[in-house]
Amino acid sequence: MAENTNEQQYLNLARYVLENGHEKSDRTGTGTRSVFGYQMRFDLSKGFPLLTTKKVPFGLIKSELLWFLRGDTNIRFLLQHHNHIWDEWAFKKWVTSSEYHGPDMTDFGHRWLKNPEFKKQYLAEKKAFCQRVLDDDEFAKKYGDLGLVYGSQWRHWKTSQGDTIDQLANVIHQIKTTPNSRRMIVSAWNPEDVPSMALPPCHTMFQFYVNDGKLSCQLYQRSADIFLGVPFNIASYALLTEMIAHECGLKAGDFVHTLGDAHIYHNHLDQVREQLSRTPHAAPKLILPDEPKPVDQYEMTDIKLEGYTHEPAIKAPVAV
Repeated sequence: MAENTNEQQYLNLARYVLENGHEKSDRTGTGTRSVFGYQMRFDLSKGFPLLTTKKVPFGLIKSELLWFLRGDTNIRFLLQHHNHIWDEWAFKKWVTSSEYHGPDMTDFGHRWLKNPEFKKQYLAEKKAFCQRVLDDDEFAKKYGDLGLVYGSQWRHWKTSQGDTIDQLANVIHQIKTTPNSRRMIVSAWNPEDVPSMALPPCHTMFQFYVNDGKLSCQLYQRSADIFLGVPFNIASYALLTEMIAHECGLKAGDFVHTLGDAHIYHNHLDQVREQLSRTPHAAPKLILPDEPKPVDQYEMTDIKLEGYTHEPAIKAPVAV
């Protein structure tokens, strides 16, 4: 079996935080083991960095990235592709609104583990909410939209003059025309918008770098949920780098992942230990269309993986 050096980058992070992290409280009340400041580097010529020590659902990563690239902020698109990773924040908006008159669904992070009946009730209420978002245009518009999240900030940044900036289109133009620029940056962190966001951006900004016919990308992530979130972020930004490189006639270089608060939630510690006990498989290969196309025109079927062999999934609750 070929050594999966990219996956070792992630496993080294998880092991380091598990062994050296500081005990910290957090917004969700769950508690974390955390370090501040960590960097990983993934050489995309050595295979696509989708983890193999647990199954990571690549379909969810694809649909979420396409959602961002299209500038969409409503979870309806995700639900249409059976993607539920943003449900919690939209559902929370609904159950804390004055129009919701169902059973109390707040503080589920703690009640979930203690009360199986509550978990059953919560899942039923959320399922009904998601179906209503799919079926009811007005309801979806009001409660399915998450506001100023990544798709909006990447593609429709609002200026103080009332204009909008398509940051991603501007960066792709720069890559094609001024590849030595040091200003090829997309930012999702706008201090004015943070208070109104469903979830302030965890991946706050990313920068591109062109050298020797290769496109590299560095992401700064202010808050990194190592077990659940980071595997998605690695694969998502690696895919973004590959797609933009393909559109610009370049090869993919490195994805550099720089983390601020890198943490393992207390209710993920056993899952991390289980994952670290496993041996990685060879990295899969990413397959994109032969003919380059604009990144916001990709369909799900345009993006494929070859040779994805993995260990079983490991389930863990999300902290909201």
